[in-house]
Amino acid sequence: MIVNDCIVMAGGSGTRLWPASNSARPKQFLDSGNGRSFFQTSLERAFAVIDREGDGRVIVIAGKAHTDRIIQDCGIFGKEELKHLVLIPEPEAKNTAAAIACGTLYADWVSGGDRTILVLTSDHIIRPTELFPANTAAAAAYALQDKLAVFGITPSFPETGYGYIEAAELLSNPEEPEFVKKQGRPGDPRVFRVASFREKPSQRTAEEFISRRNFFWNSGMFAFGSRFILHEFRGKAPEVISPFNALTAPGETSFRTEKGVRILENWRDLDSAYRAVKNISFDYAIAEKCASTIMVAAAFDWFDVGSWDAYTGLVKDSSEVYSSGAKNCFVDSDIPVALCGTEDLIVVVRTRDGKPAVLITKKGESQKVRDIVGQIRERGRTELL
Repeated sequence: MIVNDCIVMAGGSGTRLWPASNSARPKQFLDSGNGRSFFQTSLERAFAVIDREGDGRVIVIAGKAHTDRIIQDCGIFGKEELKHLVLIPEPEAKNTAAAIACGTLYADWVSGGDRTILVLTSDHIIRPTELFPANTAAAAAYALQDKLAVFGITPSFPETGYGYIEAAELLSNPEEPEFVKKQGRPGDPRVFRVASFREKPSQRTAEEFISRRNFFWNSGMFAFGSRFILHEFRGKAPEVISPFNALTAPGETSFRTEKGVRILENWRDLDSAYRAVKNISFDYAIAEKCASTIMVAAAFDWFDVGSWDAYTGLVKDSSEVYSSGAKNCFVDSDIPVALCGTEDLIVVVRTRDGKPAVLITKKGESQKVRDIVGQIRERGRTELL
């Protein structure tokens, strides 16, 4: 055990990998390159660090529309793992602050005591996986000291699509509890006090951040104590936590189980709470305002996979591709595709899910998919998304 519980955020509609990723099948349910989805690998990380000998939980927060996808992906796990998992379907998407507040309140109510909680995203890749528990142990040690811990990623290039963390002085690890010492991690990860959070910068600003060497990419993963973070919500973001005040700890009749997955399907007043809660990210609502934030400089490699150019490095071409004179092309299609005399193309074809669509982009230009998605919305063709 490293933390008591883990909140896995599995919401989002997914448009950067359109048309393979769409509202019916967002990015987190795509193959992450090893035959398992991004979501499944996130669950593997969560099960590796929670209290599986006791009452530890993996709390999955996802949209109601993706309940069937969640159940399907959970099919690779056994009973011993699934007994620690609960799915809370969100009535509507209201960003990460609402998801984290909801999951933390659930953990706090059900356990009746302070919990050490890790928050994970469900659409990133972390390698090598064996470094993740050691880094989590460092974050958990500070969470036990009433700190908000965030994982920072050493930037490898001046990315303008990520938020950044400005690190201040290097800290010494606090006195660690016995369960952290038992992890036997290879050396102490570097831990810094956080000076500031910076939103997605311009190219020039990103280059400046890289040159200063004390800026890190914001991974969106956090660790904290439940009582501490609920106190932060009440003081810094009452518009997020107040709508949940009407909720009470759910009883057994609130749940149903399908294929071993326990689903909190009828949590009284959850719908009205989500209608009223402010749509805001956890970073804006809490992290940027918290005076007790530290950053663990991740020793692992972290990949956001935010474009088709990045994704092509993870997965193989579709199985049925015919080529004559084509060079350096990538195809992801659910129907046969033939290429003749083409170079440096990414071709994506989707004919299923009632949303047939084709993307053809030159390699190196796939970030422009967001412009295409914007045009689709402007024309009112949201059924394609």
